[in-house]
Amino acid sequence: MAYRPGILTDWPWKPLGRFKHVILVPWVVQNFYSFMVKDEKDLSSFLIFPLLLWRALHNQLWISLSRYRTAKGNNRIIDRGIEFDQVDRESSWDDQILFNGVLLYVASQTIPGASHLPMWRLDGVILTALIHMGPVEFLYYWLHRLLHHHYLYSRYHSHHHSSIVTEPITSVIHPFAEHISYFTLFAIPLITTATTGTASAASLAGYITYIDLMNNMGHCNFELIPKWLFTISPPLKCLMYTPSFHSLHHTQFRTNYSLFMPIYDYIYGTMDTSSDTLYENSLRRPEEAPDVVHLTHLTTPDSIYHLRLGLAHMASTPQKSKWYLWLMWPVTMWSMMLTCIYGRTFVVERNRFHKLRLQTWTIPKYNIQYNLQWQKGSINALIEEAVLEAEEKGVKVLSLGLLNQGEDLNRYGELYVQKYPRLKTKVVDGSSLAVAAVLNSIPKAATQVLHRGNISKVASAVVLNLCQRGIQVAVSSEDDYKRLKKSFGIRSDRNNLILSKSYSIKTWLVGDGLKEEDQKKAAEGTLFIPFSQFPPKKLRRDCFYHSIPAMAAPASLENVDSCENWLPRRVMSAWRVAGIVHALEGWDEHECGYTMSDIDKVWQASLQHGFKPLAVATHSKF
Repeated sequence: MAYRPGILTDWPWKPLGRFKHVILVPWVVQNFYSFMVKDEKDLSSFLIFPLLLWRALHNQLWISLSRYRTAKGNNRIIDRGIEFDQVDRESSWDDQILFNGVLLYVASQTIPGASHLPMWRLDGVILTALIHMGPVEFLYYWLHRLLHHHYLYSRYHSHHHSSIVTEPITSVIHPFAEHISYFTLFAIPLITTATTGTASAASLAGYITYIDLMNNMGHCNFELIPKWLFTISPPLKCLMYTPSFHSLHHTQFRTNYSLFMPIYDYIYGTMDTSSDTLYENSLRRPEEAPDVVHLTHLTTPDSIYHLRLGLAHMASTPQKSKWYLWLMWPVTMWSMMLTCIYGRTFVVERNRFHKLRLQTWTIPKYNIQYNLQWQKGSINALIEEAVLEAEEKGVKVLSLGLLNQGEDLNRYGELYVQKYPRLKTKVVDGSSLAVAAVLNSIPKAATQVLHRGNISKVASAVVLNLCQRGIQVAVSSEDDYKRLKKSFGIRSDRNNLILSKSYSIKTWLVGDGLKEEDQKKAAEGTLFIPFSQFPPKKLRRDCFYHSIPAMAAPASLENVDSCENWLPRRVMSAWRVAGIVHALEGWDEHECGYTMSDIDKVWQASLQHGFKPLAVATHSKF
């Protein structure tokens, strides 16, 4: 929001919230009815809705590309990251598509020559280009300078400049009144060609696509225009801007006002003197080598939308199944095929914590594939490739997230450490911090705990520590009871482990394998505390569900603009935090296989570095 919002700041359909897209329904239905039923074959008007869909897809492709490139670091312009407030501010980027769509429908029915357009006319394309290069670029330059006057800037344009580090979609984040002025400018070539009878569907769609292309490209935080282009044709420097050129406008504010053609900044003396230097430095910038890598994977088929490279707004909220994603099943299936074909680990996120450079890498495999025996070999190969790539890049610590550390997959990562005994990159499964997080989630008044779920490295350690504290742990499976009892050895506290079929205990330790019928038998007010990386399905509204082992990140952790799977904002899984703390402390050992670091030491180190435990959710019900 601007410092002092002026009139027409908000979009007219803001009260509709997520249902704002219904404003297009009457136009689309009427258009479809006229074309299909009344047999009014106006193809140019019929194609307006597909054009709007193309614009949304075009913008999304730029968002994904930009986030991927800035995470890798090569050719990045500004080192600073973005945070959740910017994501929230820019989540309404499709408002301008709705606005333009309504105006296009109105124009097609009211402006003479704006309907029944031919598909192609060369004279119309040339006229559109000439009008844009002349009046549009010139008028935009002076409009832009006017918007930087303190009166208009404080009421309107400061909203756009709230984003110092830009993303492609930052280009269209303006108050409603600004969009009216921009559309008026960009409508000059469209109305001129329509009234002169030279308009065509190609000139209209091509011009709108050109504006989107240049807008998105210019707001990327990485440089992508090759230097050889300006070497071959030096005048292009005056006719085409670059991302670094416009980035200076967002950091310096009083330079580089031009739309897409810097010529007017040259003419009127507002060209930033560091434009060429920043451009060349950005082109030379190599890919960033991380210090810590967290290796995760895709979960459900629609998790692709929740990735930071996916839909930015969805990535900024905890992952949750949404009904409308079923409507996107063709895109979901296409993305699954693409990940299978690509078949390589890819970077999805970049963070910075003090002097540490952090990255998250994702393996293009889904939960269901981890449960297939014939897939385990290819998954292990991908994890091994990631470990070796981390070693080559000088990564200090690689932490294994989600199912990448399964006991039956690679023995909690021990497989790679044994295969490469001289591995300098430390492989961390984070089990010690996960155990500590669970132990600190147990209510202090608890004297009994019920265990439900598969036995794992974390589960065994949690049960052992609880028994050592004098807390009785009940298990229902005789096989699990014997397995846990055996792991205790001859310790005297093994008597705190009991075999029981009772469901009356109010504190449950739950992991993968928790059955729905077990949840239904729990007493009212039962607290479920997960010890695995996957949360249990919440079936009871009269019970309480704690988070999976996780900690809140300190404010000094930068560039956090997406959620880690189903966790809340700025909350990280204990397995991910463990890798960061391992690097911060400079510990020179692996934490994988059946060994575990000192639980108290890891917990205290995490607290000292600013990570905070999550409160037990006993005040609100789901």
